[in-house]
Amino acid sequence: MTNSSRSLFDEYMPRIMQCRLDDLVLETPIQEMPGLSERLGVKVLIKREDLQPVFSFKIRGAYAKLRTLTAEERQAGIICASAGNHAQGVAMAARHMGIDALVVMPAITPEIKVNAVEKLGASVVIHGDDFDSACEKALELAEQNGRIFIHPYDDPDVITGQATIALELFRQNHTPIDYLFVCIGGGGLASGIALVSKYLHPGIKLIGVEAEESASMKAAFEAGGPVNLEAVGHFAEGVAVRRCGDLTYHICSQLLDEIITVDSDEICAAIQDVFEDTRAIAEPAGVLAIAGLKQFFLDRPGREGNAAAILSGANVNFARLRHIAERAAVGEEQEALLGVTIPERAGSFLDFCETVGARGITEFNYRYADSPDAHIFVGIALRNGITEKREIIAALRKHGFPVTDLSDNDMARLHIRHMVGGRARVAHEQILRFHFPERPGALLQFLRGMESDWNISLFHYRNYGSEYGRILMGIQVPDEDAESFSVFLRETGYHFTIEADNPAYEMFLGPG
Repeated sequence: MTNSSRSLFDEYMPRIMQCRLDDLVLETPIQEMPGLSERLGVKVLIKREDLQPVFSFKIRGAYAKLRTLTAEERQAGIICASAGNHAQGVAMAARHMGIDALVVMPAITPEIKVNAVEKLGASVVIHGDDFDSACEKALELAEQNGRIFIHPYDDPDVITGQATIALELFRQNHTPIDYLFVCIGGGGLASGIALVSKYLHPGIKLIGVEAEESASMKAAFEAGGPVNLEAVGHFAEGVAVRRCGDLTYHICSQLLDEIITVDSDEICAAIQDVFEDTRAIAEPAGVLAIAGLKQFFLDRPGREGNAAAILSGANVNFARLRHIAERAAVGEEQEALLGVTIPERAGSFLDFCETVGARGITEFNYRYADSPDAHIFVGIALRNGITEKREIIAALRKHGFPVTDLSDNDMARLHIRHMVGGRARVAHEQILRFHFPERPGALLQFLRGMESDWNISLFHYRNYGSEYGRILMGIQVPDEDAESFSVFLRETGYHFTIEADNPAYEMFLGPG
């Protein structure tokens, strides 16, 4: 123990040990993640701070700070800046104590968090495009109106409140924790956890985890002090901070063993892991520690012991879950996204599907083009990650189909997959919607039953995890084959709807 760390413990541990928040803050449970534990070969525990009344650990620091205010300060009212979770903690604590609260939130704040703050009785001002802009505005309003500013992380009392998580964790868990992972935005949570962890268990491996696109604490470690990032990404908006705190840097730089960063796909994959093991739906910032834990042990196979992480929040807009689910599949290497070129002729689509085999197709986009070659966008479910993806690509190329791996291509994942298509003048085109049973081989069975000279001119499919897949298909059927085509459709046993007169087809896919 260095003199500097001893000084930190002398300053903070008495106030942490005396901090009492249980009239408002819950003692959250520890939960094992059996699936993730089995995959990583270590016992993985999570501290469920998402179960707090505001679905985030931030209630601890906010309430701890408000309890220190004098009667005069409480009368003046308070103000804070936040992208959501700190704001909810402040609003709930203020309501509990009868204090008037004003919250400045950046425009990136999810609607679910804005609504939650207003329902808790606080007034909300939307200002700026990021936390730092909102913070500047809050400080300006605090000076103008005489309100007390409640900092989200760089405050001794806030850090004290967050530290109570670690007190609970070590009291609740009866086996040694060898590795402890904690997320970092501005550093308040990491500072509080570090103080308690290193004081009670000096040998514990303490690892901070930041979002790759907003790694302000890592930048501070490298520079020897807090620095301003030129830009931050907002996928994990709860930790989108340009500059870590001066106080939090002072603590973390002495007590953290390591800082690692995770990207958006790893974050999405961790959200899926949490759901599969606990049925909880976490927010991106809330699973940073779990994403870091996964990365740490996947990069270091063979390590043993007990690992814990703080699941810090669950305030996520429901509408974001579709995007998260799509990126999670890539982050876990459960899906390959490929651009494949096939000859623009009848039967080549079947050849392609035969080459892919009975693997699960997660997405298929194709539109006829008047050229020798057709380009299709396909998603394929993977059982064995990158090894299987390489096997699929090799098989397609061996069969004469040029392939481009788009799995790590952000433009393809976020935009192109939804834009494949366009208008085309296609002779004798029948447009139909099908419900295919969601099982491997269903599409192959369908294609094998078609006449060889019926050409697929349009195909769109995306797996949404239901019992039946929904497919939009264009098939070129000569007029003289109309009766045999009707027989074929009936014999498939698949539910279908003819969509030739659908105005959406006429506007975006038809000849115009």
